[in-house]
Amino acid sequence: MSDSAQSLRDFKPKHDFFIGIDSDGCVFDSMEIKHKECFTPMFVKHHNLQAVSKYAREVWDFVNLYSKTRGANRFPALVRALNLLRERSEVQSRKVNVPSYPALEDWIKRESKLGNATLAAEVEGGNHDLSHIKKWSDEVNEQVSDIVHGVPPFPLLRETLDKSLPQADMMVISQTPCDALQREWAEHDISKYVEIIAGQEMGTKTEHLKFAAVGKYDSNKILMIGDAPGDHKAAKANGVLFYPILPGHEERSWERLHTEALDRFFSGTYAGEYEEKLFLEFDSCLPESPNW
Repeated sequence: MSDSAQSLRDFKPKHDFFIGIDSDGCVFDSMEIKHKECFTPMFVKHHNLQAVSKYAREVWDFVNLYSKTRGANRFPALVRALNLLRERSEVQSRKVNVPSYPALEDWIKRESKLGNATLAAEVEGGNHDLSHIKKWSDEVNEQVSDIVHGVPPFPLLRETLDKSLPQADMMVISQTPCDALQREWAEHDISKYVEIIAGQEMGTKTEHLKFAAVGKYDSNKILMIGDAPGDHKAAKANGVLFYPILPGHEERSWERLHTEALDRFFSGTYAGEYEEKLFLEFDSCLPESPNW
């Protein structure tokens, strides 16, 4: 398999600044529809959770929307959701068998590019214990392609990209499959603003930033914009700046970025006390553990 991340390594700066932008829940208000209408029904269907569907839905939404693992890659998210569901007293009292997938956990440990392409290659290479996971993931993608349309970017996204374009190279940094990202950004005519659209097939968000930006720009001239703790983790693993889109307060977050934070980034006054204040507000938005 060719190295899909090579385009990130080969990328050459055109400006002094770099901005990485997450997509689902950050640019588009698409997290709720994708998970509640696409992922959650397939979670119940493919893992035989019909008898505890109420609790399965609560767990999936908590893991992927309402906790500090919001925005995680679907495969580690699946493992966490099954583990949390298995621990619920309501599920145990009903004596429902919640499946576990040791082969999936092993693959997650070995593979850095957790996507359908690498999963398909693993199955084709003889790891048939992952065939069921591939079927689930493929059907999720089919549901997303069929259902998720007409979800526009948040207000002031386009104006913020326009404002950034003369000074910064911009790139999509996401764990959504590349074909879905390309379709969604093209649908709303905003792919023209970014140099590369990097999805799960190109590695983790940490790797996206490392390959595309680190060492090519001053660290205080690299900004990651995201709505999930994983976005912050990717930024800090690379020693670069982070701007939070607050879950539930996305419009206000984009307004603050457009009118205030972006100017601070370009003027060199973003790092330090200002960034820390924003992070503390962001960190309080999502819990670590469920309350059930």
